[in-house]
Amino acid sequence: MTKKILFVATMYTHLANFHKPFIRLLQDRGYEVHAAASNAEGRREEIEAIGVRCWEIPFSRVPISRINLASCRLLKEILDNERFELVHVHTPVAGLYSRWLAKISGQKVIYTAHGFHFFRGAPFVNWLVYYPAERLAARWTDGLIVMNEEDFAAGKRMGFIPGKTLYFVHGVGVSLSDFYSGEESSGCRESLGIPAEHIVVTCVADITPRKNHSFLLDAWQVLAQRNRKIHLVLVGEGRFRPDLEKRVSGENIPRVYFIGFRNDVPEILRGSDIVTLVSRHEGLPKCLMEAMACGKPVVASDVRGNHDIVKDGETGLLISLNSVPDLVRALERLADDKLLREKMGEAGRRRIENYSLDRVLKEMAIIYDMFLRC
Repeated sequence: MTKKILFVATMYTHLANFHKPFIRLLQDRGYEVHAAASNAEGRREEIEAIGVRCWEIPFSRVPISRINLASCRLLKEILDNERFELVHVHTPVAGLYSRWLAKISGQKVIYTAHGFHFFRGAPFVNWLVYYPAERLAARWTDGLIVMNEEDFAAGKRMGFIPGKTLYFVHGVGVSLSDFYSGEESSGCRESLGIPAEHIVVTCVADITPRKNHSFLLDAWQVLAQRNRKIHLVLVGEGRFRPDLEKRVSGENIPRVYFIGFRNDVPEILRGSDIVTLVSRHEGLPKCLMEAMACGKPVVASDVRGNHDIVKDGETGLLISLNSVPDLVRALERLADDKLLREKMGEAGRRRIENYSLDRVLKEMAIIYDMFLRC
């Protein structure tokens, strides 16, 4: 019989963004890979294109909803009919329900926490909802995978044992060869009509409240008035994009470009001078790893995940969350100093070698082997 493995996430966008290399790893080892998620945000076809059997499970990101109860019935039927060697689950909502369903179905389950929703500085409601949920789900979890130090400590507090049921990996990995070529790219800059001698600051992130674009625009209003040769490129989509575009237009915030979802992110980053991410919280942000792989300095909010990657003053600058003066000073400092940008970019490229996709694939292969040989 063909041995099967199931990947579960709330949305197919998550699997498309982060997990295709790990799916291929398992396929290369002879496993038939299935995926279960909602296609409400699209990109299911990308997963099907690599030979994965996809199931539509209409999860909602709202933890308690009738939609999720109906989704549980659908997922339970799949688990009972298909019988998987291993169920690998991702994202908080799908992670909670699918771990429970996998355990009552008698199937091994591992969970990758891409950043617990409870964290230092999180709203009280996050601790009220997500912390008890994760404590409960811990009893249904054969293995927990984390990617930052704060979540590793949280996993130990919840009773997971390092090396036995708790594993640290270096994020989802970045393909260094895809991002670093030693050459700059001018394609995106030229298409936007940005002069070669001007400074381009790029943010690659879904347009959601967590990514904190409003704070970035607050700082940009100040910076763009001081420096008329600096441009902000926003890469990403999200339902809040129209609101941000309306604000930029209504408040006449200059030199801000919304370019949406792109498949040429390496070229865009290589054509940038600075990369920024000012999220309220992160797990381990792939966009910063990609920026550093391109040899670009980064400016990031000093929150979990970001400060696991960025060494302040060495590979980039960390700023206090929601401090407009801090963000303005950091961007201005790098914009005004080409040698500093080059120095930090080179240091970042060296540091990110620890987060290479090759390394993470080896880390995940070891974890998979531990569960699949049992």
